Amino acid sequence: MPKTLRLAVSQSSTLPTLSATLGSLESTTREAANAKIDLVLFPEAYLGGYPRTCNFGAAVGARTDAGREQFLRYFHEAVDLGDTPLGAGEEWIKKKLPVRKGVEYRGDGTRERLERIARESGVFVVTGLVERAGGSLYCAVVYVCPKEGCIGKRRKVMPTGSERLIWAQGSPSTLRAVTTEIKGVRLCMAAAICWENYMPLLRYSLYSQNVNLYLAPTADARDTWEPLMRTIGGESRAFVLSANQCVKRRSLPDWVTGRNPEQTNGLSQDPLHSTANSSPLRLRRRSTITVTEEKHEIVLPAVEDSGNPSADEDNATGVSRARASKAAADPAEDEYVSRGGSCVIGPMGQTLAGPLWEVEEGGLLTVDVDFEDCERGRLDLDVAGSYSRNDAFKLTVEGLDLNPPP
Repeated sequence: MPKTLRLAVSQSSTLPTLSATLGSLESTTREAANAKIDLVLFPEAYLGGYPRTCNFGAAVGARTDAGREQFLRYFHEAVDLGDTPLGAGEEWIKKKLPVRKGVEYRGDGTRERLERIARESGVFVVTGLVERAGGSLYCAVVYVCPKEGCIGKRRKVMPTGSERLIWAQGSPSTLRAVTTEIKGVRLCMAAAICWENYMPLLRYSLYSQNVNLYLAPTADARDTWEPLMRTIGGESRAFVLSANQCVKRRSLPDWVTGRNPEQTNGLSQDPLHSTANSSPLRLRRRSTITVTEEKHEIVLPAVEDSGNPSADEDNATGVSRARASKAAADPAEDEYVSRGGSCVIGPMGQTLAGPLWEVEEGGLLTVDVDFEDCERGRLDLDVAGSYSRNDAFKLTVEGLDLNPPP
């Protein structure tokens, strides 16, 4: 009997504030629930933001005061999940870390809100985020189960290029795969973040754990990304989900671009603020669903009609109009700094959906997949098992058990 689930990647973009982005994540997840999606992946650094084009005033041997101010702004937008700089592992997952007297939970409440979103929607949520712990920032991924809450979190072990200035290195022990069961289908999933996917030994550490769902949130919008994902699908004999943001220059925060906030029609302010106890503003455009020849669904933004929008839609439309006005004044503002490229790959290395290019808002790629295809693919290739020659080649990872989880 087929073991079929509906999976999705969301090409969502970080909004001007963390609270607004959480509101958008909640709206997207509810949309996914209405489409009967079982699991959705959001991009790298979606919560907290990927500070594309920002140099933080740094040069070899020098840093500027303006760059430190940029880092302060970025630090404040990052997520506090209540973890420790070293990473508390199971103690954090099971909420056994001490809580300050007089408060309900550790952190800023983002973990609790993500757990509520997953629980109320029934959708398993995996999202990239920027996590602050102590005085450092980490690029991370959190796995949020509708029934059990956060069942895992990992931090990027090797930030790329200039990311090393602002993101600390995560522990390789967090590469441990997590398991869950959805509709009777057992999933063993793990995430490799962006250019970690170019690290062959890191990939192999995930393959060794017998993953059947390989997650690749990214910020890489080059044409070379999809071939890499197809290679990973073929190597791992797993389904591969990759989500990226699509961003125009006008959507970058004012603290990145150096714009005067008074000249951005309030885009850097927080009129979109929402809390865990209030209804989030819907900043995603209304969508249309396109079905491909392979029967996969692509959810794309709908063209706005001339009717009267709701209050929330009016707010979102006002933001869009302000940005459009800015772009009209300076055509360079309408250039893409990231074109997206989100995609879904099958266990034989075939592209099932995407890549999705230049869809800035509302891109949701949806596929129905049979996880028994993973075992079918192992007939002739199991790179960490029968094909591995583990009598001759061995890999060890500090602090990480490479055996498949129970």
